[in-house]
Amino acid sequence: MITTDEIQALASDGVVIDQDGDKVGKVGQIYLDDTSGEPSWVTASTGFFGTSQSFVPLQGAHVQGSEVRVAYAKDVIKDAPRVDEDASISPEEERTLFQYYGIGGHHGNDENHDRDPGHSDLHGREAANTDDGVDGVGHVGQDRAHTDEGPSMTRSEEQVQVGTEKVNAGKARLRKYVVTENVTKTVPVQREEVRIEREPIAEGDRSQASSPGGLGDDEQEVSLSEERVVVDKETVPVERVKMDTDTVTEDRQVTEEVRKEQVDTDLPESEQGLTDENRH
Repeated sequence: MITTDEIQALASDGVVIDQDGDKVGKVGQIYLDDTSGEPSWVTASTGFFGTSQSFVPLQGAHVQGSEVRVAYAKDVIKDAPRVDEDASISPEEERTLFQYYGIGGHHGNDENHDRDPGHSDLHGREAANTDDGVDGVGHVGQDRAHTDEGPSMTRSEEQVQVGTEKVNAGKARLRKYVVTENVTKTVPVQREEVRIEREPIAEGDRSQASSPGGLGDDEQEVSLSEERVVVDKETVPVERVKMDTDTVTEDRQVTEEVRKEQVDTDLPESEQGLTDENRH
């Protein structure tokens, strides 16, 4: 038998697992037996994107953490007859579910039938949506209740829970490549040039300066030198480039549709003009 604590674990992010250990879908609704108050049926999200709800008997099921393992295969559960989980289940729908799963003692409006203690009378019951945060076990599968103050029902609504998660937004790389550019520099160079200087010979020095052979041809040489520009290149490290990340914060608006239940009343014509404040 599934305990109260186990029901509360399923009420928050519960998952239905089939008899082979495969995931069927997220727990949608939990139905309690009208007589014993024990959980007897659970709905699982199936179909494309979990848009359908399939009813599964809890007979023979067991709970571990937030997982409930049922005694049926995934394909059987997915092909179960579709029943509107947000409304009361008719006797015909209840009988169809019992027949589909091969549960004996199925019943509808029969007043005299042998009730199997492990089976659930779903007629006239509404289940609470476990996604809305069930407050206590008494609210699961017991949406309608009669108190000392008169009939009452629980109204539920969806609430948007917004958070953040860190995802990979891309990669940044450092890459280097070679480019060619022209560099112009000015370099001073030196060279020797011939300069002609004429110096008169004094009268007393003429005998020493005279050529031994008298007049004649003569030739003298002088070596000239100059600096030549030499270009050489070498590769040297000039700087270190590295990457770092900065975290920036920005505000983003999130818009999501939520559903909520509204309560309306059908009154006799004699009370149509009364307000909630003066109606007894």
